[in-house]
Amino acid sequence: MKAFVTGATGFVGSHLVDLLLKEGFEVSCLKRQTSSVKWLEGKKVSFIEGDLYSNGALESAIKDVDYVFHVAGVVKAKNQEAFEKGNNLATKNLIEITAKVNPGLKKFIHVSSLAVCGPNPDNEPLTEEFTPKPMTTYARTKREAEKEVLKFSDKLPVVIVRPPAIYGPRDAEILIYFKTFKGGLNSIIGFKDKYLSLIHVKDLVQGIYLAGIKETKSGDIYFITSDKPYNWDEVGAVTSKVMNKKAIKLRVPHFVVFTVGGIMEFVYKFTKSVPTLNIEKCFDITRAGWFASNQKAKDKLGFKPHFSLEEGFKDTYEWYKNENWIK
Repeated sequence: MKAFVTGATGFVGSHLVDLLLKEGFEVSCLKRQTSSVKWLEGKKVSFIEGDLYSNGALESAIKDVDYVFHVAGVVKAKNQEAFEKGNNLATKNLIEITAKVNPGLKKFIHVSSLAVCGPNPDNEPLTEEFTPKPMTTYARTKREAEKEVLKFSDKLPVVIVRPPAIYGPRDAEILIYFKTFKGGLNSIIGFKDKYLSLIHVKDLVQGIYLAGIKETKSGDIYFITSDKPYNWDEVGAVTSKVMNKKAIKLRVPHFVVFTVGGIMEFVYKFTKSVPTLNIEKCFDITRAGWFASNQKAKDKLGFKPHFSLEEGFKDTYEWYKNENWIK
């Protein structure tokens, strides 16, 4: 079997490539000229130089494969145009090219995000039947990307995967949390419990893989997520146990979060960099719930998370130490 993977040089994409190779796939990876191939060095993959607008390279790469795994996307950007170009417009171009050059494709797997749904309106986990209500530019453009894929559900077998917050080896985002905790501080936003779904990257790519190889209805959507949501007290307790470290719990009021986000957004307007925190992100992280049910993925795909939160955090923390990301 042959698979083409976008976003292969990144955190999730590189783990997916590892799994596909393990399963005996012949893998080709889209690679921008500026992208590092650190996680793919020495592995039996072929690289397609270009981006999601390199039509000639895409046509050549896609025409003979069995599966297209579209993992690439823009999580942080300076403006709405950059989000649109990296998410919905790029996906539109990719799916159009795929339908044109490979109408006999076995499956087009699009990796979206729980963010497209918006936060939980109540205390119940979201299901795939929930009508998305995206609240940020990132979420809106990822939802538009889903719509572009679904337009082709009568021409190609397509499936959409929505992960929640992802963690694991090679992730630079949750590294900040571990480093802060190791420094003795456990910052929690707000004074009321907030619940979220989490997924270890190896469990996620297993779910993405199953969405590809299992028989599904074209246009199906699946949440690939943990069995239960966690609040930040639970996350902190697990982190403390894994790191064998006590940290001072500091609850940060929402107004402080928005103040910092506003300052960062203003300051970064005068730089080429993108801030980790801005006003939209503040609305995101101050919501009470971001969690979904994985029951459909279990029933239809045979998905089952293998990492408990403690096992997943231990695996991640040990990797950080072995790689000297945490001293």
